[in-house]
Amino acid sequence: MGHYGTANSVALKLANITKDTPDPPGGTIDRYPDGTPTGVLKESAQSLVVRLIPEFSSVQIQEGMVKMMEEFNKEGMTAVKDPVIDLERWKAYQNLSGQDQFTIRVFGLWKAGETLKDAEELIDRVASFTKPYLTTGNDRLISGGIKIFLDGSGGARTAWLHKEWNKNYRDKDTGNYGYPVIDPEIFQKQVKMFHDAGLHISIHAIGDKAIDWTVDTYAQVLQENPIHGLRHGIIHCVIPTDHAIEVMAELQETHKAGYPESQPPFMWWIGDTYAGNFGPDRSLRLNPFKTFLDKGVQWGSGSDFPVTPFEARFGLWASVVRKTVRGIYGSTPFGLDESVDIHNTLRSYTIWNAHQLFLEDKIGSIEVGKYADIAIWSKDLYTVSPEEIKNSKCLMTMFGGKIVHFDQKSGIEMPE
Repeated sequence: MGHYGTANSVALKLANITKDTPDPPGGTIDRYPDGTPTGVLKESAQSLVVRLIPEFSSVQIQEGMVKMMEEFNKEGMTAVKDPVIDLERWKAYQNLSGQDQFTIRVFGLWKAGETLKDAEELIDRVASFTKPYLTTGNDRLISGGIKIFLDGSGGARTAWLHKEWNKNYRDKDTGNYGYPVIDPEIFQKQVKMFHDAGLHISIHAIGDKAIDWTVDTYAQVLQENPIHGLRHGIIHCVIPTDHAIEVMAELQETHKAGYPESQPPFMWWIGDTYAGNFGPDRSLRLNPFKTFLDKGVQWGSGSDFPVTPFEARFGLWASVVRKTVRGIYGSTPFGLDESVDIHNTLRSYTIWNAHQLFLEDKIGSIEVGKYADIAIWSKDLYTVSPEEIKNSKCLMTMFGGKIVHFDQKSGIEMPE
């Protein structure tokens, strides 16, 4: 489930959603002026309809996982962070993990829930085997840590901001600052509980106010209990304030914590929506990768699939050119001051990502003693134009030294 969805009149009727239905905590039912639901459901309001949809069977889930691994391999990808796992999904991964079809390293984050009881029960259930800093010998399937949702999305204008959202780039969405999707006091207590249990945490925070709350909460729990090396992350970290970036730099230096986990394709695939909603001033601070570099902040990059296409080459390209897909507010409404070169964006997709999987000593670079997780591309990404990065093709992918994708038209001669 994403951050907003649409339901037709039949679905609204089945869910008993009317003009008298109140907004659930942490969610919004979009309405016409007379209160009638439009069919757009944001954040937790989606669950009113989603709960009526039949779930996939365990067989369907595993078939989907195998298909996605094949597609990832075709794009030179050999590792993924699955940010919302539950027991059913974990069991599906376990059932596949010993098979030859399991050709991706999976680092899973357990969803924290919204209450302190949820957190207590999750700690009891997973803490004993969720220590990625202590290797289990299984580097294909890792129970990595906990994910907490703090705010909403940029597309739905529900992410938590210091100032009102924009509409249509220059207009104001008067009175809308977004909101936290969890009680902020419970959020802070959950972070402390998971941290004190020695668990890696990564927090969904898109808006600048949510990001400030995230890094300040990390700083507080680390001051009270300075556990070094849990590598707590900030998922998305779209428009951090100067204050947040300074705190991230300090946390990374002193505690190995506070790492942005960004999605460069946001600027491309949903960039026109983002620019229209964040407005001309905030858009210039979106994904501030150059400032990260200048301040010594290390980050990882990904796609947030299915929000954007998963292919890493699109994110590599977007980190350099910062163009939107349609150019509604100009082709580069996010500016180019925060652009980074291909060398650094490649690091964010390889060795810096491996760091956030606690596997930087085993993957993320081609070195003696590491797993041979290697992709061969049709072009030299260091020398081609940015547009050619986007259109590059993966010719061969190796996973642990085994070929898991090979383009028969590549021209590569394989030994007999």
